[in-house]
Amino acid sequence: MNTPVNAPQPAYHTATTSDEIRANLADIRARMHAACARAGRAPDEVRLLPVSKTVDVARIRMAYEAGCRILGENKVQEAHGKWEALSAELPDLEWAVIGHLQTNKARFVARFAREFQALDNLRVAEALDRRLQQEGRSLDVFVQVNTSGEASKFGLAPDQVHDFARALPRYETLRVRGLMTLALFSSDEAHVRPCFVLLRTLRDQLRADAPQGDAFAELSMGMSGDFEWAIEEGATTVRVGQAIFGARKLPDSFYWPDPPTT
Repeated sequence: MNTPVNAPQPAYHTATTSDEIRANLADIRARMHAACARAGRAPDEVRLLPVSKTVDVARIRMAYEAGCRILGENKVQEAHGKWEALSAELPDLEWAVIGHLQTNKARFVARFAREFQALDNLRVAEALDRRLQQEGRSLDVFVQVNTSGEASKFGLAPDQVHDFARALPRYETLRVRGLMTLALFSSDEAHVRPCFVLLRTLRDQLRADAPQGDAFAELSMGMSGDFEWAIEEGATTVRVGQAIFGARKLPDSFYWPDPPTT
């Protein structure tokens, strides 16, 4: 994989009203529809997952007013705190945890999340399954794959995915939905697209020969800067935060957990 070109940060305006969030959502959906048209896909094949990491509770209420009914969060305890603050007021607002999870925090995800998009460890799968059984719940999961080969990112190496998938049927509370990836952070399309192509290829291989392969139907890939390319390469979920809510005060490296060490 080529070395990524640093991507310039777009000047995302901070949305401070429900009308501004609604307008941003409409703009994103229009771009999604255009990308689908270019790829010969139906617009309803792709889901928008608004990502609300660092967005405060007041603006989450605005997002709800603008029509959001599911939000993605990176940090488990931040997401759990927002759920606790809003669950009585907005009981139909659901949550997707999209960041790395440690086993000792599986109890939080099992308690409130609708889906978990960063599964890359069987110890986490076991911890989630045990906690979910205690809660009497089940959970949609996506297997995270490190398609860029960067040491700073979590996720399975592509050659580990098949063996990992074969182990998942033993965890009965985990409903496998597909694969997830973070592409190279680059403004160069030639660097980014191969990450999406690789994830789609892995998904297609799993569907052909893995146990319960049909469960691997979805591809969660693409964020604010690259979701249109992801859609053109087969994404079924795109995770968009800054283009909806506005620029964050600190870089993504602050909000993501420390990278794995070797």
